[in-house]
Amino acid sequence: MTTKANDCHTIGGFYGVNGKKLQRQYRDYLSEFKDWKDKPHAKEWLIFPENIGRCLSIDETALSKGELYTIITNKSAKGKKGAIVAILAGTKVEPIIKQLLKIPKSLRDKVKEITLDMAHSMKIIAKKCFPKAIQVTDRFHVT
Repeated sequence: MTTKANDCHTIGGFYGVNGKKLQRQYRDYLSEFKDWKDKPHAKEWLIFPENIGRCLSIDETALSKGELYTIITNKSAKGKKGAIVAILAGTKVEPIIKQLLKIPKSLRDKVKEITLDMAHSMKIIAKKCFPKAIQVTDRFHVT
């Protein structure tokens, strides 16, 4: 048995169905995307407080077309399910802090270590949002 993912066009081809129509049908009716509670703000921020762990990482990344995002991950999830704690548009300190402070303080206080690069903005975010965490400089950013 194969575990490779197939797109709607491939699956449609198996059953003689137009792949584009299958994709639209899935998006509009089967996936419940239209009713997703986070949809109104999903382009700006997504927060998953249930994924917070003792050790987090924070970094910025460009996903596409120069769009910068700040991403916070739970290191113990090792990139698998439960790894994403927050995805926030941009890298400006104040808007990111505003969203992260929506996470209950009791959960933020559980963070004991946060790995980050040497960007001053990331240090401020880590200090304000995870005050009990030790800041560790990511070894890939040290020359």
